Amino acid sequence: MTILVTGATGTLGRRVVEGLRREGRKVRALTRTPAGASRLPGDVEVVGGDLTDPGTLKSAFDGVSALHLLGATGYDHAPLRTGPQLMAMCAAAGVRRLTVLAPDEGGELERAVRASGLEWTFVWPIDLMANTLGWADTVRATAEVREPYAGRRTASADEADVADVITELLVRGGHAGRRLVVTGPEALAPADKVAALAAATGRELRFTDLTDDEARRQWRAAGWPEEGIDFMLRMWATVPASAAEVTPAVEQVLGRPPRSFAQWATVHAAAFRA
Repeated sequence: MTILVTGATGTLGRRVVEGLRREGRKVRALTRTPAGASRLPGDVEVVGGDLTDPGTLKSAFDGVSALHLLGATGYDHAPLRTGPQLMAMCAAAGVRRLTVLAPDEGGELERAVRASGLEWTFVWPIDLMANTLGWADTVRATAEVREPYAGRRTASADEADVADVITELLVRGGHAGRRLVVTGPEALAPADKVAALAAATGRELRFTDLTDDEARRQWRAAGWPEEGIDFMLRMWATVPASAAEVTPAVEQVLGRPPRSFAQWATVHAAAFRA
């Protein structure tokens, strides 16, 4: 039977596809831009479709036994509004098992999933360590990271761990009817991550804490739109304490501890070297 992975060309989706292939499963990858899926392995079936338009998905569900579903659409992370239609398509196709990458916010998608009768699990990482790659160009050029709100701490998860959790749930099930918040083993501030990158790269790296005004000037100079600047400042100023809470999700599902940021930094050190 086929496992359908939505968002298959994204940071997590690609890793879920790879994990399922290692398990010997037949994978169908759904993407809005099939031409951009050339990096996926040749034995992966690539189909075009848009989760916001169920009419484009008529053949995507054929023969599918399990589904990994993105709960948000586009770069604005807007909640998916087509949950009822998608769950109806799952029922018609005989899909039995479902993982949903989405926060549990009590919205329309969650209600549709809970009412679906499927074996479902919501999976949500607090933050992905891969987001740190956004520093790479600046670190290579200046050996410095400059950001506001240096005190914010997050229990970031290695994207490989999150993908392994999703793969395990899709292949072997378990943890049905739960929301799993996936984290790393510790909560770190930005300066802690810079220190780990310095150790991994063997470079002297600095972290500089910016005021709001300094951050605005820096991001304007980089070409950020004002609404994007406002959004980032608002988000970082209001990081909840729960973002620093470490959960046992990785160990519960995989039977091993989550990877640390120091381990992630060692694997990705080349991206931060001059």
